[in-house]
Amino acid sequence: MTAAAETADGTDAEAGTAETAAERSLWRNRDFRRFFAGQFVTNAGDSLYTVAVLWLVFELSGSTVLTGVANAVLLLPWLLQILAGPVVDRLPLRPVLVGSQLLQGVVVLALPLAAATGNLSVGVIFAVVPLLTLATLLMAPMQATVVPRIVPDEQLSGANSALATVTLGLDMIFDALGGAFIAVFGATALFLFDAGTFALAALLFAGVAVTRSADADSAAETDGNDPDDESILGSYVADLRDGIEVLRGTVFVELVVTTSVANLATGVTLAVLPAYGDALGGPAVYGALLGALGVGRLVGSLVAPYLERVPYGRLLFVGNAAGAACWLGAVVAPSPALTVVLFGLAWVPAGASGVLTATLNQTVFPTDLLGRVSTIKGTASGATLPLGSLVGGVVAELLGTATTVGLAAFGFGFTALYLAVRPRLRRLPPVADADPAAFDVTVASERDGE
Repeated sequence: MTAAAETADGTDAEAGTAETAAERSLWRNRDFRRFFAGQFVTNAGDSLYTVAVLWLVFELSGSTVLTGVANAVLLLPWLLQILAGPVVDRLPLRPVLVGSQLLQGVVVLALPLAAATGNLSVGVIFAVVPLLTLATLLMAPMQATVVPRIVPDEQLSGANSALATVTLGLDMIFDALGGAFIAVFGATALFLFDAGTFALAALLFAGVAVTRSADADSAAETDGNDPDDESILGSYVADLRDGIEVLRGTVFVELVVTTSVANLATGVTLAVLPAYGDALGGPAVYGALLGALGVGRLVGSLVAPYLERVPYGRLLFVGNAAGAACWLGAVVAPSPALTVVLFGLAWVPAGASGVLTATLNQTVFPTDLLGRVSTIKGTASGATLPLGSLVGGVVAELLGTATTVGLAAFGFGFTALYLAVRPRLRRLPPVADADPAAFDVTVASERDGE
């Protein structure tokens, strides 16, 4: 039930009308505007230090293996976010949002300081990167948990699309500009600006009023009155078990498998992209390739709301097949410019799928379980990202970077092939018509005041 509908059902019809009018636009929602701006700024910081770290490791070592290791460490939040889901569902969200930004801002300053004192090395980078990774850990499930608590149900798709647009658009801008900035000023100069982005994001998140869901409050009250409280570990395990039980037997299990293969290939590609870009023309081309990836996902996120009524399964099948074809075309393209364009086109379906999947999660799963469900799904599918980076670095040393990037196109191709032999998945309904039963989600929910 939407926030507007709940108000309309109340005794004050006049207030209900006013609230409904106020909710017609996301941009009248102060909390969403602040969260949107905070995500915009913090994603700038993430993009900057990712580009700079990977280029620095490659520049200092000349090794795709070490670059792959560095990228694997940067991607660890995908593997570890299962630890964060129950925490996000229980902790006050605003302090987590603010604290993670402040920690990243302080930690990232260690790299320019090391450069200024002549102590910057691959070892120093590998000492700092895990701290940045841990600081971002709780951010992975944050959007899935925060958005349903600050916007009404009918605006979830628009909110997810807006957030994906700003984050993916920022990836595009700062990845591309980051490569150009490195070519002119060097990688360490980026980290100074980076620290400022995290400080600004902390200020923006501090102004977001996020309340816990009614179910979470009820559960917390029950726990607090129980003289035989479970241990922290026992409670954590129980929370994870709840999330796993929600997913068990649903079509999401198979979809997670296909996504994990695509993410394996993505990890491979990200690990060798600095060397691949360097071979095509240097750090500017590397930035352009990362920017193209961002552009593709951005375009996909922009068109996603218009695809809500397209059958979800058919969209996944066609989109991944087209993405794999464009990816292969990028590798054999006769010029760097065409390579960049085709590589960007390969990511358009992934951008649309990301937005639609986020909306789908928020539609079919209970709000109080979203943190757990999203992190379990994210961990299961994203654990292959760091693994892919490790594998990619080694494979590139043996086969070359171009061949490795070409092989990675199989990631999207696998999803298309899998759906080709699974009619049940190809027939999944549009996101606009999604209900728990259509996706085999059978959680019993009593959330209407019974």
